Amino acid sequence: MKIRFLLLLTIPLFYFSCMTTPKDVAYFQDLDKYQQQLRAENYYAYEPIIKNSDQLLITVSAPVLNQQDVAQFNLPMTTFLAPGETTIGQSASIQTYMVEKDGSINFPVIGKIQLGGLTKTQAIEQITQLVSKFLEDPVVNLRIISFKVTVLGEVIKPGPVEVKDERISILDALGAAGDLTIYGDRKNVYLIRDNNGTIEHVKFDLTKSDLFASPYYYLQQNDLVVVEPNQTRKRESNYGTAESYRNSMLSISFTAVSVIVSFLSIFLRK
Repeated sequence: MKIRFLLLLTIPLFYFSCMTTPKDVAYFQDLDKYQQQLRAENYYAYEPIIKNSDQLLITVSAPVLNQQDVAQFNLPMTTFLAPGETTIGQSASIQTYMVEKDGSINFPVIGKIQLGGLTKTQAIEQITQLVSKFLEDPVVNLRIISFKVTVLGEVIKPGPVEVKDERISILDALGAAGDLTIYGDRKNVYLIRDNNGTIEHVKFDLTKSDLFASPYYYLQQNDLVVVEPNQTRKRESNYGTAESYRNSMLSISFTAVSVIVSFLSIFLRK
């Protein structure tokens, strides 16, 4: 009877120890405490910050009769040879500015301009101020065209995520990666950021609504998001395919033996 009792006791323990509970899967479990409203003033103040190695598309225009004065501040269109070809392609492409290691770009007529560490608005204001010495009422447009983030770990589609509008939250990035798998640990999602040689790392808990108040809610270019595996996946990783199959068969056999022992003990007692 003692053996039978121990066998029956270990079956549910073994079963529930391998389960992922709904509490570990649901997002934002405390969202009700905000009473249907979240204060989002800080979200709209977000702006991307220009970093080293960024590719910038900058154009200048102005309401002047002589457009040659404006053209000197814009890079010319270029054509290029595709790999393995000997003729130049018909379509021209717009040149971009590479932010150098010292945070500067080499701008026509003006020369070096320090943009590294500035927000997009600050960079436009600085370029406009410098161009205003040569043009009246210039209009400067700037885009970061090398904006991408990378999502790795327990997601359906790991890899780089291209960002076209220069604004992406951590939830947008995870959504673009196909969402977390059932084995993704919602309480251990890491953001790794390179701030010009200084590595920052932040941990998110996707089951908590505090995520929306984080200053890291919106990602910057070249950010890395890593989703940790949960305990079930970690346990499975200790075994290969053959070992996992063997353990499954052992657990089934163990359950069958315990059921047989239970029936025999009842039969013998009668």
